[in-house]
Amino acid sequence: RGLAPTSYLHPPGLLPHDLFTKYGYNVYLSDRLPLDRPIPDTRYPSCKVKKYPHDLPTLSVVLIFFNEAMSIILRAITSIINRTPSHLLKEIVLVDDYSSNEDLKGYLDEQIKNYNAKHPGLLKIVRHQKREGLTQARISGWEASTADVVAILDAHIEVNVGWAEPILSRIKEDRTVIISPVFDNVHFDDFELLEYAVSADGFDWALWCLYEPLPKEWYACTSDPSLGVFLHCSQTPMTGPFQVFLGEIGVLDGGMHIYGGENVELGLRVWQCGGQIEVLPCARVAHLERAHKPYMLDLSIAMRRNALRVAEVWMDDYKYMVYFAWNLPIENPGIDYGDVSSRKELRKKLNCKSFDWYIKNVYPNLIPLTTVVVYGTMKNTLNENICVDQGPVPGNTPIMYDCHAYSSQVLKTSYLTATRNLLLSFALDSFLSHASFVLQGSSVMNKKTKRCLEIVMDNLSSPYRLVMQNCTGQKWNVQHTVKDWGKRSALR
Repeated sequence: RGLAPTSYLHPPGLLPHDLFTKYGYNVYLSDRLPLDRPIPDTRYPSCKVKKYPHDLPTLSVVLIFFNEAMSIILRAITSIINRTPSHLLKEIVLVDDYSSNEDLKGYLDEQIKNYNAKHPGLLKIVRHQKREGLTQARISGWEASTADVVAILDAHIEVNVGWAEPILSRIKEDRTVIISPVFDNVHFDDFELLEYAVSADGFDWALWCLYEPLPKEWYACTSDPSLGVFLHCSQTPMTGPFQVFLGEIGVLDGGMHIYGGENVELGLRVWQCGGQIEVLPCARVAHLERAHKPYMLDLSIAMRRNALRVAEVWMDDYKYMVYFAWNLPIENPGIDYGDVSSRKELRKKLNCKSFDWYIKNVYPNLIPLTTVVVYGTMKNTLNENICVDQGPVPGNTPIMYDCHAYSSQVLKTSYLTATRNLLLSFALDSFLSHASFVLQGSSVMNKKTKRCLEIVMDNLSSPYRLVMQNCTGQKWNVQHTVKDWGKRSALR
């Protein structure tokens, strides 16, 4: 009873290792686990006794997938049916972003019919006719939903007991709140569940989401763990009121490509346009991690493009921080982020607040580097094929290396201050202390010793090495210049 379909669903000849490479997790094991397998209840003890009203908004659950293993999808569906009150669960909407796996076509349709025979009208599927990416898949699911509230999730999840009631109760209290559950982790190899601590979600200037410690005020209220924790980016799965607040401000930016940035865009739009985002500790969802993402090896390409799109619409003068984080020239970055005119019109129509308001009132932990005037790779004019590099880690000795412009060569946290001190991120401070640096085409001198950062021939390990020596007139250039950006009063 409850066993998932076995390996006959997969192309013949695929061994467990092949399946792992294809999916990024242990499909061989998943196919042999019960669809209705029990998982540990990771809620706080007080959450387990908390009571919620019977009369709550109805719920549509959207499951997004692309070439997902069949047993994973069926286990997600089964967990939602078994652990969501039937009078609240109106429908489960599957969104297939143009999968190529044969079992996700006719066989999946058969499985949907089987579920609907037991639960009439509960399941429906939306199939894209071309690969459109995560953002558009979420939009498609949202548009196909008909309940009061929509929960949009990856298909590789298992909801935990009591997950829906705290979400629906909070949204009933405040229609402008977008909610996220706490996501526990399912290991890709053995499918064991690891409880994750409650944390706040933030982002960096590259617009990657990251976990942050909970604010102190939350700990003062731990007697009621249903208290929401503010978020700054909507995590990959999201929930929110259907045709209420999201109907007013829009769901996601359909101009986003594939993956990345759409969560931060939604977070900024919600906060700046009159709402808020919370995570509810009493709502728990188990999320299956992948060892690798087989369908897109380099997410940074789409992420970089989408980040610029977000910056141009929502971040005003602070948008330059995003260019800085991605090591792109502020003018003519060479990235086509698409037409954002309609998004700017939406912001104007909604009369949304400025990003300056957001960073000062909502997310003060996101610190702008307002004195940045140069950033990127650093080269000596004697040889512009080599760049200053971080060198071996651990260690404290920078080196010269063939230019590749990856993170070890990019002065990501380095900037020239108003006092013309060059602060370098990869241990050059051990060479320089505080150096005098006159922007581009100039020497780099230690103000105390009056010696310069220069390069000399080194036949032992590489053609050149870095030294501090009596100045001979060598010149340095940093890749990008910000001109007078650091003087703008709006960013002080």
